[in-house]
Amino acid sequence: MKFKKMFEPIQIGPMKVKNRFVVPPMGNNFANADGTWSDQSVAYYSERAKGGFGLITIEATVVHKGAKGGPLKPCLYDDASIPSLKRITDAAHGYGACVSVQLQNAGPEGNAKNAGAPIQAASPIEAACGRDIPEEVTTEEVYELVKGYGDAAERAMKGGVDAVEIHMAHGYLVSSFMSPRTNKRLDEFGGSFENRMRFPRLIVEEVKKRVGGKVAIIARINSADEILGGLSVQDSAAIARYLEDCGVECLHISRAVHIKDEFMWAPTTIHGGFSSDLFTEIKRAVHIPTIAIGRFTEPQYAELMVEEGRADLIAFGRQSLADPHMPQCAQEARLDDVLPCIACLQGCTANMYQGKPLRCLVNPFLGHEVDGEPEADVKKKVMVVGGGVAGLAAAFIAAERGHSVTLYESKETLGGNMRLAAFPPGKGDISNMIRAYIVRAQKAGVKIVLNKEVDVDFVREQNPDEVVVATGANTLILPIEGIDDPSIIHGGDLLAGKRQAGKKVLVVGGGMVGCETAELLGELQHEVTIAEFREAMGIDMISEHRKFLMHHFAEYGVKQVPNARVCKFFPDGVAYEDMVTHETKELRGFDSVVLSMGYRNNDTLSEPLKEAGFSVHAIGDAVRARRALDATSEAYEVAMSL
Repeated sequence: MKFKKMFEPIQIGPMKVKNRFVVPPMGNNFANADGTWSDQSVAYYSERAKGGFGLITIEATVVHKGAKGGPLKPCLYDDASIPSLKRITDAAHGYGACVSVQLQNAGPEGNAKNAGAPIQAASPIEAACGRDIPEEVTTEEVYELVKGYGDAAERAMKGGVDAVEIHMAHGYLVSSFMSPRTNKRLDEFGGSFENRMRFPRLIVEEVKKRVGGKVAIIARINSADEILGGLSVQDSAAIARYLEDCGVECLHISRAVHIKDEFMWAPTTIHGGFSSDLFTEIKRAVHIPTIAIGRFTEPQYAELMVEEGRADLIAFGRQSLADPHMPQCAQEARLDDVLPCIACLQGCTANMYQGKPLRCLVNPFLGHEVDGEPEADVKKKVMVVGGGVAGLAAAFIAAERGHSVTLYESKETLGGNMRLAAFPPGKGDISNMIRAYIVRAQKAGVKIVLNKEVDVDFVREQNPDEVVVATGANTLILPIEGIDDPSIIHGGDLLAGKRQAGKKVLVVGGGMVGCETAELLGELQHEVTIAEFREAMGIDMISEHRKFLMHHFAEYGVKQVPNARVCKFFPDGVAYEDMVTHETKELRGFDSVVLSMGYRNNDTLSEPLKEAGFSVHAIGDAVRARRALDATSEAYEVAMSL
């Protein structure tokens, strides 16, 4: 498929963008603690401009002192940040990309501790349980806040940006004024639509006055708040038309407030473009360009959206983290090379909330762009043992640096346990990731040998300079009576299609793997019960994934038995101790029992190889069974150290 529309230029006010690929604003925690952009910030944005994105949007940048939502947020409330911003814009312009910076006051979604001052909002309504109650902005203060947006826009212009994006979405300060759910004011900024829109209108007018038509003005709005009493798509369509009349030259359309953030950063089970109908409704209301978001990972549907006039530009948020060169690959018909975002949320959303620099399970280079991928000083013979994602990543990174790499896998298929993770409902994109890793390893010149068990004698024969042990993990078999009964099905064997469960199934283990196994069985119309030692199912899951899992459990009628410490296995069930009452109980009468109590590292090579004098590096689950993010991160660290 050719992507004609996605590579057409577009005019947005005074800004001409070379194509329709957009990097949206994403908090990354790469900035310095003083609010300036770091060397890593410059390298991060530059890499995405180099990869072919037409419009690069810098993450939410604080416009008011005392409104800093996190310790590593960039700021434009004084002139100190202008030089570092100029470094970003100069670098991006060097690759033909335009740059926008998002202007934000986090308002009720902020953090008083990080901000060093009380957070503010239209009305004193907390954003969620446990969050600070914001102070209600006084009428006089509203006008001062308006001036702050103008000051920040003027500084951004001095920093060389092509556009400024005023953040009016997600429950932040401006959004809190626009929504009747969070605006209970009785002054000129509350009540009617016109009054609730007065604050954003004044901001747009102030920014217009300060930039004098030299940079484009973009507004980011919600297509819908997705919460009772919040803005509906009909409300947002009216808001879009109103903002166009105010002088906004482009709309960046997002979705939801934070307590419904499964619509903001959708998990794996949600398909790309899932919000397109909402965006279409808003696009119909305006004549200015619109930017659509919504888990876009591949350009095919994006091309249709633009061709059909349902959007003008498409934001590839997390996909730009997974592969900053996706537009270039699309233009050169090399989509098989693209590393796809699998919406795991492990290194992006989780790190953002924790104030840590962003990382990516799929792209271990994210957060290390400033370091590059230097050629190895000494070219070595490298043996990688294990063809899961850790082994594959270590292999292709080492090979790209100039080492001679051979990867050995004991099975006939690559991917390890990560391949099995692609089988539960909605997880098919994981297969795309593994395939992309294989392609990258092949193109880097990695020699791949399947069906080969590696032992110390074989390593001696090959005599490598470095050995990377990435042998993964095996099913955890605890010393429980009856657990070794051959009728017990291991969860991995079930997912791999090696064993088949009967109609009525008991899944033992309610962590992420056990829950997803139960979800798959439920989808296939088995009668499923799941038992777990802890007080709830899926405690180790990221919340956005767990929301959909729990919905599916309810839909499929999956019965949950928490606080159950299994003490004996039977062919048709288990005996367990109820950890609340300490009574011994039984779950019996099942056609199949599936064991999914976790994994234990599988490394029988590292110590013998070290004793034999080899330089050995164990990575991923071979060290300890953990998240795939840890596996690929360690693969990067080792491959870069060779």
